[in-house]
Amino acid sequence: MPTDRAILRDRIGHPFADPSLLAQALTHRSAGTPHNERLEFLGDGVVNLIAAEALYQRWPKADEGVLTRARAELVREASLAAIARTLELGERLTLGPGELKSGGFRRDSILADALEAVVAAIYLDAGYEACRRAVLPWFEQALAALPVGKPEKDAKTRLQEWLQARQRPLPAYELVSEAGEEHAKLFLARCTLNEPAVSADGQGTSRRLAEQAAAAAVLERLASLRGTHERH
Repeated sequence: MPTDRAILRDRIGHPFADPSLLAQALTHRSAGTPHNERLEFLGDGVVNLIAAEALYQRWPKADEGVLTRARAELVREASLAAIARTLELGERLTLGPGELKSGGFRRDSILADALEAVVAAIYLDAGYEACRRAVLPWFEQALAALPVGKPEKDAKTRLQEWLQARQRPLPAYELVSEAGEEHAKLFLARCTLNEPAVSADGQGTSRRLAEQAAAAAVLERLASLRGTHERH
């Protein structure tokens, strides 16, 4: 019968010459050393390169801004976590008792980090070409779902453009609070407009994501205000 890790290697699409790399990639720092943080750092760069190369080849007429936004969509935390769930990485992570108890194997941040670490493990095990061949199919569904040449801009960009088009002051962002352990923090950010006077909060696993959530909430309130004015 195939072992659990053998099944995972089949899902990943890469036979490891050095299985210890995969084991390390799936070890969270809460479980001790060696853990996957250094691999995650390397994998982040490799994933960005694979995504950039795929978009560059598939969208020959897209400009830098469009390509940048599309890559950001492909490699954002939620997207990577979704791929990790498809590969069933969560069930095979090695976590410390605290993370196990709190359900860390389901958390987007831990799953996304583990996916990046696995990418780095493949890269170190067999080089870039083998890594690209294994990893690119993971992104096929997300690539196909992107509106070709016109990926949606992020919330902060859309809000800024909305304000600039009306010659109104740009928003102010502030970090309201952060909570949780160092490896699993939750940030609360606030986005405030002077004209119109609108404010909203957003949460995320990083300050950047919290600010994006706050900007999205402000955009929703602006849409609601426009709808109210249109009815009266």
